[in-house]
Amino acid sequence: MALRHRWRALLLLAVFTALPATARAQAAAAVPTVLVMPLQPTDDDPRALWMGEGIALLVGDGVTALGRPAITRTDRVAAFDALELPDDRELSRATLLRAAQVIGVRDLVTGTVRVDGDTLTVSVRVVQVEAGRGQPEIREQGPLRDVFAIASRVAAAVAGVPPGSSPGPGDATPSLEVFEAFVKGLVAETPSTQLKFLEQAVKAAPQYARAHLAIWEVCTQEEQHARALAAAQAVPASSRFSRRARFAAGLSLIHLQRWDDAFSAYKALLDESPSAAVYNNLGVIQARRGSVTAQTGKPAWYFTRASEAVPDSPDYFFNLGYAYWLDKDTPAAIYWLREVVRRRPADGEAHFVLAAALQAAGNAVEGMRERDLARQLSSRFDEWDTRPRDEGIGGVPRGLERASDAETSPVRVDSALVSATQQDHLQLARFHFDRGQRLAEQLQDREATSEFRKSLYLSPYDAQTHLALGRVLVRAGRLRDAIESLKISLWSAESLDARLLLAEAYLATGETADARVHAERAVQIAPESIEGKALLERIRATPARTP
Repeated sequence: MALRHRWRALLLLAVFTALPATARAQAAAAVPTVLVMPLQPTDDDPRALWMGEGIALLVGDGVTALGRPAITRTDRVAAFDALELPDDRELSRATLLRAAQVIGVRDLVTGTVRVDGDTLTVSVRVVQVEAGRGQPEIREQGPLRDVFAIASRVAAAVAGVPPGSSPGPGDATPSLEVFEAFVKGLVAETPSTQLKFLEQAVKAAPQYARAHLAIWEVCTQEEQHARALAAAQAVPASSRFSRRARFAAGLSLIHLQRWDDAFSAYKALLDESPSAAVYNNLGVIQARRGSVTAQTGKPAWYFTRASEAVPDSPDYFFNLGYAYWLDKDTPAAIYWLREVVRRRPADGEAHFVLAAALQAAGNAVEGMRERDLARQLSSRFDEWDTRPRDEGIGGVPRGLERASDAETSPVRVDSALVSATQQDHLQLARFHFDRGQRLAEQLQDREATSEFRKSLYLSPYDAQTHLALGRVLVRAGRLRDAIESLKISLWSAESLDARLLLAEAYLATGETADARVHAERAVQIAPESIEGKALLERIRATPARTP
């Protein structure tokens, strides 16, 4: 399914194990600490190609079940897409370590797979990301049909527990042929091919929960929500993925606007074991169905419970602020929406709704600045301004609530910043900016990015900080994130450096028309700029990218 923001590209799909309900909920809320990359084949056997992805999936599931939450394949693909890195071929160790640092995991697992006749050999190495230090190689070998047992032993070694350790009985393992169809369905390039292989897997193994959930995900991406619902409901109640499937089914019911059924589904999960994501989705249901009773509760109540459970989530804060806006509680809406843009300065929707709230409160100047920034971030907000006024409240459309895709924790902000007093904000922001500058000069990009983010939390619209962050992000190859930051820098204050860097970033992404706009503006600002003229000539000589 599509991700709203790149900052949430890491946490989409959780793996549930056969643990008591409370333990499952705790595991669901845990932040992943392990990144398992697809194993690289060492021979020409075509089975090794899909086997490398499949074993990575099994090892990730295994370490999660053993208490070391691993980033799932869905999360990994989304994260690497956000970082503009290929996920389907071998990358250098330095690149992988940098990606793991940005993602925020503690351990990186890489390795190889070899299929020699009916013998499978798996070799992996765990690298501690911060130290860059690798542990001794883990090597397992056995018959090809014992792939699940081999992956289980590797997972135990990665998790640092004795072989054979298990949190409890799991689902029955499918046959090798079914597993092959399942993995090929995951890695297929088109949704139709994905579904072809995945349906082949569930036809041969109707109890295979993993494959049903994969079908749910593909169908949800394709907005085939009735079909997705059927896939989620096909997961057996006895499966260790049962709660995950029930959560997924609830999301499908939301998409299908079956509000009563969706409410009942999430209320049952809430009664079993509360979680922030369940509270959040109950709030979404209440907001959208528009029939709130004393028994069902107001949307803001559920969003408050979600934000209390995960106190650093911009999405939960947005839902809370948006709910207050719909309730016409303008001061509360402004408070929570400011918390969103403080944590996520490039959140265009939050800026747009905040603009409406500020204008309703009589702060027309600041409201216009917020709306202008929303337009800078995306042209779709121009369309919102032209909508009929009766389609929303104060020009703000309905239906902007953000449903949780899974029971995982959103990316957190340094909690120490939350306790900083308003009086110390500017001084502390400058401290983090200066420290980020020193780290950037030393090419310590990850640490510099962290310091700039902290500075922007305290001073969200500082042009100089956004420019400095944009430089580091461009150097790190995170061009989309850099473009967002540079747009905010220019909105805050016109700058030759920001125009040139933004033009360079757009040129690197192949968007030559946008690059030319900013290069031309740079030349207008500083006609004597040799760098600006040279960049403009280079852009003019670059063929436009074809769709």
